[in-house]
Amino acid sequence: MAKPIMVQGTMSGAGKSLLVTALCRIFTEDGYRVAPFKSQNMALNSYVTNDGLEMGRAQVVQAAACGKEPDVRMNPVLLKPSTDTGSQVIVNGEVLKHMPAAEYYAFKSELIPSVLEAYESLAEENDIVVIEGAGSPAEINLKKDDFVNMGLAELVDAPVLLAGDIDRGGVFAQLYGTVALLEPNEKERVKGLLINKFRGDVRLLGNGLDQLFALTGVPTLGVIPYLKVKLDEEDSLAESLSVKTAQRPVDVAVLRLPKISNFTDFAPLEDHPVLGLRYVESPEELGSPDLVILPGTKSTVADLLWLRQTGLEAAIQKLAARDVPVLGICGGYQMLGEELADPDGVEQGGTFRGLGLLPLRTVFETQKTRTRVRARLLDPVCAKLSEGTEDASPNEVLLDGYETHNGTTTLTETGASAKETSPFCVILDNATGNDSSHEDGFVRGNVFGTYLHGLFDSGELTEAMARWLCSRKGIPYEAPVPKSHAEEQEEELTKLAAAVREALDMDAVYEILGLPNPSHANDR
Repeated sequence: MAKPIMVQGTMSGAGKSLLVTALCRIFTEDGYRVAPFKSQNMALNSYVTNDGLEMGRAQVVQAAACGKEPDVRMNPVLLKPSTDTGSQVIVNGEVLKHMPAAEYYAFKSELIPSVLEAYESLAEENDIVVIEGAGSPAEINLKKDDFVNMGLAELVDAPVLLAGDIDRGGVFAQLYGTVALLEPNEKERVKGLLINKFRGDVRLLGNGLDQLFALTGVPTLGVIPYLKVKLDEEDSLAESLSVKTAQRPVDVAVLRLPKISNFTDFAPLEDHPVLGLRYVESPEELGSPDLVILPGTKSTVADLLWLRQTGLEAAIQKLAARDVPVLGICGGYQMLGEELADPDGVEQGGTFRGLGLLPLRTVFETQKTRTRVRARLLDPVCAKLSEGTEDASPNEVLLDGYETHNGTTTLTETGASAKETSPFCVILDNATGNDSSHEDGFVRGNVFGTYLHGLFDSGELTEAMARWLCSRKGIPYEAPVPKSHAEEQEEELTKLAAAVREALDMDAVYEILGLPNPSHANDR
């Protein structure tokens, strides 16, 4: 069985996910077979595996750090918030049901067998399992039936590294207070403290680390610098939702919906040198961008009504009428249509008017679509994106993404008028790589819609759209060296591991694990 090690934090956002990712890559670089594990994750950004199952995005990044394909065993319980007090509960990649918080709290102990089965299965196949906690182990009101923090550490006999966030201030109080609130047997599991997100000279900490050791009896094993790595974030605390990218020639506005989900779709756009991405919440912030994007959402109807109430709906309609391109993805795509019907009460029940920018009708269904796909942008769309560019002939643009949604969207027009609307892409057959009979999304004029998440990850659509938007503004386009999102993530993972390895006492970490440090293999 694998040796476990667990990273817990003093609070949400302390950097647990990033530290687990770094350890996964370090142990993998050192020649060990490694897997990440998070028993329960709450996230707005999910991912669909090759076998059509849903899991948290952070564990997908951690799997990449291990050189492994994402596997739902790495995240057996996923909570996707759908209201302020409830979440969709996903177990082993399948939707169980929607539960209010109180109902889930009473139910969660029934999930422990599934969690242990997933963990033990991974442990049989690996040398090290790096476990990520959630929130804080000192949330004393939530300890009953805990299988996320110290409860899980006890179940799998894992030593714990406790991380505090110095960037938010009060890191000594965070670490001491957390340890002080633990039960005696829980304190024994904490083998090392980590000070995370430090800016400046470590000497400024003075004798604080010695005093912290005297108070807690736990050594500080590392002061991790504030690392600016561009890895996929998984929740609305992500800095990408609050910080604008640098001033760039093309202005791209993404609607920051209250229930926004899968905003990792836009990471490749943030990295592109000509695309200035910003998130907006009001008509005043929206202004007159070069492209408007309606992202995915965990509650399409609620966010559609929010657009209406804030005046953003009217602002988007006016921009579309002025020939500003508008792109809707998943829930944003559903909003672009004329009507959304919810006969089974999947969201709110009833029928709702859409933005009317595409002649479509969406019917919500209880069965959830979850699938990974490869697709090809259809020729009329390629031709549209080639208008005004130096290369006026349509080019083949391949997409690599996934679908996760409730609902079917169909064209409402027939006959001659329907010819003005064309499908967005065709799904490729997995076996042959050729076009299948299944098409996705629709395009009409300057309005584009698709169910496909991750559509920019291959880099091909990003380049085609950036070139087209530049041509519309009459500005020259200098193509950067093309990279896929996966290639960029791989570079960031290597940088992350190197920085954390340098800051962390890896000898102590390997001693905690009871494994040899391979970096000393040539010291003899």
